Amino acid sequence: MTMASTPATPPASSTRAVERALGLLAEVCAEGAIGLTDCARRVDLSPSTALRLLRTLENADFVARDERGFYRAGSRLIQLGAATLGRESLVGMAEPSLQRVVASTGESAYVSVLGPGATALYVGMVEGSHAIRHTSWVGRTVPLEGSAVGAALRGAVPKRGYIAQRSSVEPDVTAIAAPIRRPGGIAGAISLVGPTYRIDDKKLSAFGRIVSREARAVSEQFAASHLVGA
Repeated sequence: MTMASTPATPPASSTRAVERALGLLAEVCAEGAIGLTDCARRVDLSPSTALRLLRTLENADFVARDERGFYRAGSRLIQLGAATLGRESLVGMAEPSLQRVVASTGESAYVSVLGPGATALYVGMVEGSHAIRHTSWVGRTVPLEGSAVGAALRGAVPKRGYIAQRSSVEPDVTAIAAPIRRPGGIAGAISLVGPTYRIDDKKLSAFGRIVSREARAVSEQFAASHLVGA
């Protein structure tokens, strides 16, 4: 006969360390980028204690340091956030549109939102049907500056409703993006990503109209849900 053992209660010092680390992590997420001194001050810790805890978080990829030494959200935290966002309403709302983009073009389609700092975060996708296709970037960020999806998330698109760029984030890759608008702002963006050799100027225009149309379809859902909730 075996008996279940009662889990040992973690020492108070361990619990306190976790609470402090979570406090630091919350400040990093809230600010997007923050220096050691400011981060320590906001959670009422000495810089040496904050540094020790931030190094532990950095080793686990929950935070990362940029070229200025500021702390930002790390890749692991972004991936976890993307997985959570992937179950939220925007991704579910956009999935039928992503499916239609892929069915019409054969290229991979994504939905993105603003990420930490000046980035776009990919939170959902439907893979293209071609043998050679763009693979999943869910959980990855790209700079807002210089990217098609970044321009869409900032609303910097021409009257045609979409923006297209070649080799902006990856060589020999073309991206087409359009904003998903909601009452009072932009909720996200739909984008198509595929190899440049397969997307000539004629296809680019046709694909752009498809992406723009589907982004408007999701935007209309936001408008409808807003009216229902009013």
